[in-house]
Amino acid sequence: MSIGDFLGELAGNWILILTVILVLLVVMINGWTDAPNAIATTVSTRALTPRQAVILAAVFNFLGVLVMTLLNATVAQTIYTMVDFGGNSSDALVALLAALIGILVWSTAAWFFGIPTSESHALIAGISGAAIAVQSGFAGINGSAWLNVIYGLALSTFLGFGSGFVAAKLIELICKKMNWRKTNNFFRRAQIAGAASMSFMHGAQDGQKFMGVFLLGVALAKGDASSTTFAVPIWLMILISLIMSLGTSIGGYRIIKTVGIDMVKLKTHQGFASDFSATSGLLLCSLLGIPVSTTHMKTTAIMGVGAAKRLSSIRWKIVRDMVFAWVLTFPGCGLIGFLLAKLFIMIF
Repeated sequence: MSIGDFLGELAGNWILILTVILVLLVVMINGWTDAPNAIATTVSTRALTPRQAVILAAVFNFLGVLVMTLLNATVAQTIYTMVDFGGNSSDALVALLAALIGILVWSTAAWFFGIPTSESHALIAGISGAAIAVQSGFAGINGSAWLNVIYGLALSTFLGFGSGFVAAKLIELICKKMNWRKTNNFFRRAQIAGAASMSFMHGAQDGQKFMGVFLLGVALAKGDASSTTFAVPIWLMILISLIMSLGTSIGGYRIIKTVGIDMVKLKTHQGFASDFSATSGLLLCSLLGIPVSTTHMKTTAIMGVGAAKRLSSIRWKIVRDMVFAWVLTFPGCGLIGFLLAKLFIMIF
């Protein structure tokens, strides 16, 4: 689908216009809540200024969306086929819009309180709750796709923490007898590369998820509720990455402060260890086509690095608040998506 064809379909189609606006708003909030995790430690250790970090995130988010979608679009395909809204494309589209509104409400509230929730999980839970409302049961839930999400949840938590812990210990062991002033200069540059890699992988994971939802909304607005395949146009990759970067530049500092400054005080080499660990985990999951949360992978990697130093260096109250929000995301967004879908179908 060319951008000309898309604009032609958009003209005069208010329901498609509303769908596009809601998806782009959700993407922008992802820039507020998820994208800052990729650059948080780089800002906290002063390897980059917030402005420099946002520009770096914008460039590498786009490259991540572009390159990984061309190599392997399995993550986008998983989200696209996560649920079946049934054969009635009108009810299906109303349900999708309800899910997107629920995600906006949940994610904005979390951002306001500075809690880095996973918008990926909010998205999955919201559309699943809406699908249950439309189908009046679990017939619309793709069990195999949900299994991938569960695998990703467990993998991102344990892989992030474990690899962060090991990476921090190895770096300290290797550099034990070195001049730390000189190594800090090296790790400051390495951390910039790490932040670029994290932003790349964030685009590869989250960018694909939202492109899948965007294309699902377009298909439903055209009356096609049965399509299971799609092609991702270049213009959509550019649009998603730009909107995500806009969100990061507008409201990302709240999350940067929580993740990169308040939760654990990191030195430059520790910031690099968390970036390297989280990037490696995200790359592995992307190649396997498993949708995982950038937020979970990066924050658990930071916890692992902090634990390698000493457990008391982690501010567990902040961790508790984050985990509480993570646990509530699936049932909370699922319930909001379900209730709003039921309400909207009754009204419209």
